[in-house]
Amino acid sequence: MNDKQEKGAMQVDVALVRELAALLDDTHLTEIEVEDGDRKIRVARKAGGGAPIYAPQPAPVAAAAPVAAAPAVAAEPAVPAGTLVRSPIVGTAYLSAEPGSAPFARIGAQVSAGETLLIVEAMKVMNAISAPTSGTVKAILVDNGQPIEYDQPLIVIE
Repeated sequence: MNDKQEKGAMQVDVALVRELAALLDDTHLTEIEVEDGDRKIRVARKAGGGAPIYAPQPAPVAAAAPVAAAPAVAAEPAVPAGTLVRSPIVGTAYLSAEPGSAPFARIGAQVSAGETLLIVEAMKVMNAISAPTSGTVKAILVDNGQPIEYDQPLIVIE
């Protein structure tokens, strides 16, 4: 052990931190967190878009008493009734297979269960998001090229 390492000190994988910082740049996200056993690494960018902040996270502790939530400033837009298709991953939404081509789904179009509705790119991998059920596309809740979060509503099918 050299004098720069302490017994039990966390070993930071610099290559992983750099890869996470590049992912922030590629997806325009403000933060990303990776957990591997007891090790947790969070990479965040200041709201002003400055350089990313790298912060190893301590192990979780017991939850504090709940704090009263502040009232919502802006109401979320109304989402039509129907089957809500949510993003299974964080990434970038693409509504067509390539720039200039027709979108996979359009409002008012009939879709079949299993039919591709859009693509979510995550770490250079294109992930097809399929219709969970047959029906009519009632709303498309994301724009082409928009960064999206896990579980974010994407499309409504009725």
